[in-house]
Amino acid sequence: MPSYTPPLRDMQFVMHEVFNATETFKAMPRYAEVDADTINAVLEEAGKFAAEVTFPLNISGDGEGCQLDQATHEVTPPKGFKQAYAQYVEGGWPALSCETEYGGQGLPFVVNQCLYEMLNSANQAWTMYPGLSHGAYEALHAHGTDAQKKTYLPKLTSGEWTGTMCLTEPHCGTDLGLLRTKAEPLPDGSYKITGNKIFISAGEHDFTANIVHLVLARLPDAPKGSKGISLFVVPKFMVNADGSLGERNPVFCTALEHKMGIHGNATCAISLDGAVGTMVGEPNKGLAAMFVMMNAARLGVGNQSLGLTEVAFQNALAYAKDRLQMRSLSGKKAKDKEADPIIVHPDVRKMLLTARAYADGGRALQVFCALLLDKAHHHPDEKVRKESDELVALLTPIVKAFITDNGFAATNACMQVFGGHGYIKEWGMEQFVRDARINLIYEGTNTVQSLDLLGRKVLGDQGAVLKKLGKLIGQLVQEEGVNEQMAEFINPIAILGEQMTKFTTEIGFKGFQNPDEVGAAAVDYLRVAGHLVFGYMFARMAQVALRQIAAGSQDPFYTAKLQTARFYFAKLFPEIYSLMRTARAGSKVLMETDAVLA
Repeated sequence: MPSYTPPLRDMQFVMHEVFNATETFKAMPRYAEVDADTINAVLEEAGKFAAEVTFPLNISGDGEGCQLDQATHEVTPPKGFKQAYAQYVEGGWPALSCETEYGGQGLPFVVNQCLYEMLNSANQAWTMYPGLSHGAYEALHAHGTDAQKKTYLPKLTSGEWTGTMCLTEPHCGTDLGLLRTKAEPLPDGSYKITGNKIFISAGEHDFTANIVHLVLARLPDAPKGSKGISLFVVPKFMVNADGSLGERNPVFCTALEHKMGIHGNATCAISLDGAVGTMVGEPNKGLAAMFVMMNAARLGVGNQSLGLTEVAFQNALAYAKDRLQMRSLSGKKAKDKEADPIIVHPDVRKMLLTARAYADGGRALQVFCALLLDKAHHHPDEKVRKESDELVALLTPIVKAFITDNGFAATNACMQVFGGHGYIKEWGMEQFVRDARINLIYEGTNTVQSLDLLGRKVLGDQGAVLKKLGKLIGQLVQEEGVNEQMAEFINPIAILGEQMTKFTTEIGFKGFQNPDEVGAAAVDYLRVAGHLVFGYMFARMAQVALRQIAAGSQDPFYTAKLQTARFYFAKLFPEIYSLMRTARAGSKVLMETDAVLA
């Protein structure tokens, strides 16, 4: 059976020592009183909930799955899931970073992200039930009417109700311009919505009295394509004026998807048969409102893979220390035993260190982005809000795609450490791999994220925000450029930072002549950008570790951070050279292949 220990020290290191979060909070009146002790205490309790309540349900939930009653359209999640959710609500966890006016605790978003990293490590399938509610909350908070906010936000904040996002249809996934769900106006200002949705995570369950669906649909006179999409809030049960629940809305789960992983989550096919909803935002501008939820979900999916990377690493490390297999190539290490533990073998260490590096880099990037979001929403300086929002928009596809690609590679590597036992269910490793695989697919496949990054976020504004990121990296390079101890961490990002401008310009010029060039280069380009950002994160972490050691610290924690950073730059970062070469290879070898693909 696997185990899980919340990585509280690693979180504290990134939040307090690398990014000095509490100093950032002091500039925001709503968070000015939030101190490190408060954050640490909250996360310690969050870790206990994840490790003691939801983690023990992970393997059993995977084996049991969800059950649909075809007659009633009701879904029963695995045993223990509902009770764990009740404890979650009782502990006030859904309200952690929600607004106080709706019953929230008003803590910074970065605290909520750390909570969710631990929940994802413990049980990704379970975590998706409350997780999507945050996106629904954000979309309604940003674009909902006063009446919608009054009706739905207090219940989503408390966790009494949960939320979903209903986008995908059987004939269209990412290309939402093709969706067919219809919304017909009713005399009272509401809408009758008819259509079918698929792949709706947490679309039906018995945790809560009501489920709040955010649904994309078309008005009768809507323009074709994505410019004709509106957003509607469609509750499972209608809500009366006094807040009580009314009649059942005809929005039903008609089937459960049979999936490779996340079996404990109800991934539903949803039928809307004249379900009544109210419009969120303006007519035909539903995508703008839904993107609030989609972007929150993309950061959340990156967090899912971060959580799985961490728990897979912990278990692979423990196994490698214990498992005896052959002798070290450089001579016996465990002389009192019949063989050496496999952790002495270089390639086993490479697999373990890959997972460790991807967890450390992913966590630093997640915390960095969460702090940017806190500033984008609550900093008093408009310029700071704008620049923070621009940076997090640039980084969102990297968080989603780079961290999930890395997470799948890391969980695979950790399963490999177990050898044949990794392929056996009771060790838990194969579940981490299966659960991690979906993260590369949903909320926009990683290819879509790459096209978003290169086509929209970088080339779309002639690299303006990319230059701001480069300036941030350049400040660290200038600060530490003459420090010999930092050279092994600074030089690689300094060189890549200079190369990125030429690399980007070259692809952009080729793409202007032939748009397929952008499509051919995008995935490789995102990984190069991901390594640039991770490189910056590791340089920041190494900087702190070196300063602590120079100040006399004997804590092996800092030595470990340096060793991880050295491994990353030596073994993982050099991938950029092959990626830039393949990106520059162009589209011809892909598109002029009709004979192969006939």
